[in-house]
Amino acid sequence: MRKRQAKKRPLLPDPRFNDQLVTRFVNMLMWDGKKSVAFKVFYDAMDIVEEKKTDEEKSSLELWKEALSNVMPHVEVRSRRVGGATFQIPMQIRPDRKISTSMKWLISFARKRNEKSMAQKLAGEVLAASKEEGAAVKRRVDTHKMAEANKAFSHFRF
Repeated sequence: MRKRQAKKRPLLPDPRFNDQLVTRFVNMLMWDGKKSVAFKVFYDAMDIVEEKKTDEEKSSLELWKEALSNVMPHVEVRSRRVGGATFQIPMQIRPDRKISTSMKWLISFARKRNEKSMAQKLAGEVLAASKEEGAAVKRRVDTHKMAEANKAFSHFRF
């Protein structure tokens, strides 16, 4: 938009866990506007996590939130042209972008897994991420390594 930033619309909490973060995740999971299908996939994944988990004192929602925080990046590299050369400059990430990036990574790497249904794929990725393993956590580690490697260019920050 040219004039001003669009205002944030309030999200309704989801029916089962009464959590806005779940609704945000389901909105990213959704394809072709089929929200009820996306909710079913998410809730089925949470049921699978509930039966497969090893940690007894944590619920499936807590495991999912732990997985999200394990995938969440803290720094990223941004491209910036300085005098004809392009530098990768490490920058801190805004809190809302951290959350959305971690959700995108969790969903995209769940889709690439080799299980039968999307619920099983998502459950597998959530369980792996909550144990600090899996492809989404690897992506976060790679992003942090890239930022660490380009720390010398941080004085070009804008």
